[in-house]
Amino acid sequence: MVPDPRDHPLIAMADSSPHEASFIEMRQIDKSFGAVHALDGAGLELRRGEIHGLLGGNGAGKTTLMNVLYGLYRADSGDILKDGAPVEIRSPKDALDHGIGMVHQRFLQIETFTVVENVVLGETLEHRWRLDLGPERQRIEQLSSRFGLQADPKATVASLPMGVRQRVEILKALFRGVRLLILDEPTTNLTPQEVDSLFASLRTMVDQGMTVVFITHKLREVMAVCDRISVLRNGRHMMTVARHEAQEERLIHEMVGDELDVASSLVFADRATPTPQAGKKDLPPALQVSDLNVVDKKEILVIREVSFEVGQGEILGIAGVAGNGQKALVESLLNIRPRLRGQVMLSTTDATALDTRRLLEAGMAYIPEDRFRDGSLPSASVADNLILGAQRQAPYAKRGLLNSDVVQQSARDLIAQYSIRTQGPSEVAARLSGGNLQRMLIARAFARPVRILIAHNPTGGLDIASVEFVYRQLLERCRQGMACLLVSDDLDELLLLCHRLAVIYRGALVGEVTRESYDKYEIGRMMSGATAGD
Repeated sequence: MVPDPRDHPLIAMADSSPHEASFIEMRQIDKSFGAVHALDGAGLELRRGEIHGLLGGNGAGKTTLMNVLYGLYRADSGDILKDGAPVEIRSPKDALDHGIGMVHQRFLQIETFTVVENVVLGETLEHRWRLDLGPERQRIEQLSSRFGLQADPKATVASLPMGVRQRVEILKALFRGVRLLILDEPTTNLTPQEVDSLFASLRTMVDQGMTVVFITHKLREVMAVCDRISVLRNGRHMMTVARHEAQEERLIHEMVGDELDVASSLVFADRATPTPQAGKKDLPPALQVSDLNVVDKKEILVIREVSFEVGQGEILGIAGVAGNGQKALVESLLNIRPRLRGQVMLSTTDATALDTRRLLEAGMAYIPEDRFRDGSLPSASVADNLILGAQRQAPYAKRGLLNSDVVQQSARDLIAQYSIRTQGPSEVAARLSGGNLQRMLIARAFARPVRILIAHNPTGGLDIASVEFVYRQLLERCRQGMACLLVSDDLDELLLLCHRLAVIYRGALVGEVTRESYDKYEIGRMMSGATAGD
């Protein structure tokens, strides 16, 4: 049984309603990027001493609205008020002057610097000529102790796990005296234990009068930790409600509108359902990997003695904090990245020596993590992108020449089947939205018979309707016998979809659990590299 975060003892503490008057108000904020209307009269009211959840799907405008408040973007129109008086925030420096700080999903850190050096970077220090950071180290230690954000000021950032690196970013904001802290999807790369620790730190902050904005697309997170919840959709403010008055069904409806049948949705399903079909045990594995070792360009071992198998009709998930070798693993399986040693079997065929082209021809398909850099040719047409990897094969080519009519008709069929919003097969891929680009990659992967799909963060950055689409396509193909290796930074996604989970830590598989014995905290322990008994 997967623990529900709402059962955590911290949650009861979050039910008290903030009593302070408005601290920050954003009124009728508009922001466009070319033809994209990212914010459409959006508003938000924040109070002192609260954790305010900003909920919505990807593309709802949550981060854009907060980037306006932090001064990274200038609104096209609208007002920002602090304590009832209008203020102008034209840059992050202006925001910091008003006590507003923001921690983004991608940390702005110099990995070769220590924690204290990263925290004070950009600050004017009285003793800078002596390079004496003793007073700053002492202050960081005080902040760490005060808010439960343990981080060794002398440690080099590159040596720190992701959860501690996030604490460094929070300490950087607290060091500058912020009273309003914006956190953008802060749980993305954390283990469940680190999530609990973060929630405890946030509660300490608001108990001392700070305000926290918690940006997320995860309903359970806002129900777990927030005092009030605001929902954005399509750049518009849909509702704000106190957490103790919030109804999950209403929140979901405001997030997705009429785009999704919430009652049958997989995205919002209980993790116990739907249960994917069990792997076909009486057949040879669709994919079998033995003793895989991979080195990087500096000859450092990044994948160490990895062995696993995926049955036909089965989904095997690879769980782990980002940066533990996931990309090296999937690229080595496709022979995009050379292997030091190891064997790869496709059913009963030894595919170890096959190059990427031959692997694709043998029935392997790949959805890469970065759809922009690795998954598509932005200057090529949608039609050309849809046949990448198969452009030399029938029916698209004959005697080395492309059959343009077949390519165009196939593209039209796939555009219709996978609901890719485009002007047509000839439109260049660079003009597609992220969600439609991802649909294009999925359509390409499934355009021909697939025996084994390798998917790396296939729903990253997608809106809720597109995530639903990906889930249904994946499950349906696996019901038909396709095997899938699903590598995802989203543990909830893996728990929902996978038969088994293998956990990767520093390039090695450190444990495996079956669906019947999923325990989110046990998986988190393995993700952090803890050994039995720790």
